[in-house]
Amino acid sequence: MKSQKPFGELVKDRRQTLNLTQAQLAQKLGVKGSHIAYLETARRRPSLALIRRLADILELDRSQLFLLAHPEAKSLLPRVDHPAHPEDPVKAWQRFVNARDLHVRYQITRREIQALKQLSVLGYALTELEFLAVLTLIRG
Repeated sequence: MKSQKPFGELVKDRRQTLNLTQAQLAQKLGVKGSHIAYLETARRRPSLALIRRLADILELDRSQLFLLAHPEAKSLLPRVDHPAHPEDPVKAWQRFVNARDLHVRYQITRREIQALKQLSVLGYALTELEFLAVLTLIRG
């Protein structure tokens, strides 16, 4: 999915292509129909968990959908066309989870770990430092 469309427009176009109403998509996602309207009109941005479910239901690429919804994160992540370290995302996530010294030094909460875990599901092979950069963005 190499789209120049804004997040909401892409979601709306794909939803319509699949002949889904906002209410039908909302039901599949477990949210209210008004939430879909807010997403499509850029009045709200989706959570990481919602991005994952949207990508699965609308058959879109998770990482590209994430970057459209959160373009400020693009500078924190490796380039998609030339990844700096193409490795298994699960291994990168496990290294970060097991880096207890980082958790203590940066006072990472369980809730933040859960948010970062959702990001790891999107398929990025991130280093511990990139997880910290995303955490800084979340906290900001």
